[in-house]
Amino acid sequence: MIHPQKFDPRQVMIRPDFELQFKRDAHLQDVQLHHHDFYEVYYLLSGNVTYTVESRLYRVMPGDLLLINPRELHQVCIRPEMSVYERYTLWVAPHLLQRLSSPSTDLAHCFDPGRSNYSNLFKVKPNDQTGIQRLFESLWQEYNSSAYGADLLRESLLSQLLVEVNRIADQDDGRSRENARSSPLVAAAVEYVNSHYSEPLSLDLLAEQCFVSKYHLSHEFNRQMGTSVHRYILKKRLLNARWLLAKGLSPSQVYNRCGFGDYTGFYRAFRAEYGIAPKEYFLSVQAGSTDQRE
Repeated sequence: MIHPQKFDPRQVMIRPDFELQFKRDAHLQDVQLHHHDFYEVYYLLSGNVTYTVESRLYRVMPGDLLLINPRELHQVCIRPEMSVYERYTLWVAPHLLQRLSSPSTDLAHCFDPGRSNYSNLFKVKPNDQTGIQRLFESLWQEYNSSAYGADLLRESLLSQLLVEVNRIADQDDGRSRENARSSPLVAAAVEYVNSHYSEPLSLDLLAEQCFVSKYHLSHEFNRQMGTSVHRYILKKRLLNARWLLAKGLSPSQVYNRCGFGDYTGFYRAFRAEYGIAPKEYFLSVQAGSTDQRE
């Protein structure tokens, strides 16, 4: 029998390669807008939820797959009338995804926002849902097993699951994108922030770029995104700063490229958001990369 885990609000990985979670909750509070350093595959078994990924709103139904890459801010909203919220959540570190890939098979392909008609949500066909769910169930059993060869089976099942997820993404007939909703105003504001986060930004500037009053933009942005324009800009800058630090750029190189006027402001914002100083994070990532090479 497959038993779910108890609810855990953490949004960071403990294991270095991948983590699988199987959870069932009757009541759950909303999660704040956030991002990860890893790829996420989310498979809903039951419940009634809406996911915000950047400026896109997805109504997720049982049997749906949701894919999120490390550079996408996202948030889940659980509807209060739901009975049971049950799902599998798979977190995969970029280095493992790269190692499991081959020259002809890039397992990160389904997460690539540069794909044609990119969508985070995929409506899995009824005939494919059984196979996907069985793979999750088998992986969950081996994930918690200490039996002989469990480590090999875990990676084998993980590879199978990721191949199937990529096939579903490649075979998508466009129905998934029809389920994405987005306010044109909020989408335009988010797109501008994503393209100009290294430059001076403000609510007034965004409102001017979108040809609306700052009060209207602020109201619409808060209504759809669940956060303020100012907070979104800060999170996007910090997300990209963390990404660049992980890529090997030093903190002194990063802060100006991500729109922070001075290092002190960058330091305080980074530490408040992640609980670690930029230099500490930079050194920890470098040490981890060295360990992986060795």
